[in-house]
Amino acid sequence: MAAKETGESEHTTSPEDDLRSVLVTSVLNLEELDLDLYRGTHHWVPRSQRLFGGQILTCQASFHMQQPSPLQHQFTMPLVPQPEDLLTVEELIHLYLSKPDLAEKSKQGLNKLLANEVPIEIKPVNPPHSYRRAASEPKKLFWVRARGHIGEGNMKLHCCVAAYVSDFALLDTALLPYPNHRAHFSASLDHAMWFHSTFRADEWMLYECESPWAGGSRALVQGRLWRRDGVLAASCSQEGLLRVKEVAESSKL
Repeated sequence: MAAKETGESEHTTSPEDDLRSVLVTSVLNLEELDLDLYRGTHHWVPRSQRLFGGQILTCQASFHMQQPSPLQHQFTMPLVPQPEDLLTVEELIHLYLSKPDLAEKSKQGLNKLLANEVPIEIKPVNPPHSYRRAASEPKKLFWVRARGHIGEGNMKLHCCVAAYVSDFALLDTALLPYPNHRAHFSASLDHAMWFHSTFRADEWMLYECESPWAGGSRALVQGRLWRRDGVLAASCSQEGLLRVKEVAESSKL
């Protein structure tokens, strides 16, 4: 939904304006309304979407014309193996399925993941050697790119793909320290994204995710999307509702 709203907001501004940020807020109390779209010369573009007669989210998009400035700094991109040296998620799943001691329930879960087609290609950094639940820090890194060629001339589409990537498995980062718990209900409450530099979503980019806080059935997760040359392309932050249930320790799913 964030990717869709990012694309729709692009149609409401001048061609010379670059997308600066997107804020998507979920609305839990559904009320009937019409699509609210402000078309004008202002750089804030509020939108809302409805489902089955009720509002499900609001979106604010900000646009910015490039301006020179002596203030330029960023974090340093993490040092990680290159994508050519890593396996895709699909290749990892086939590797796990080849293990003779894999439980039948785990096989079913892996085959279900394998059947789920997504428009992006992912290569996790430091993936586990076996498909077993183990506690870890609420941090993860993976290389990601769109499947198929987009090209250089369609920055709007690259931003839409990046918005899709920003929400992909981001909230799950908060579950990494809790291998014996699984989410039985999750929903994005607020999702904000800021675009810093031009990039190509059909080329490998490093997605760095971390969760600095979780509590009260909510979790805060932050992400940074790096170009391969070390330039910080985009940042995002998401607070989500995360209700979990305990699973048996013997389970490998």
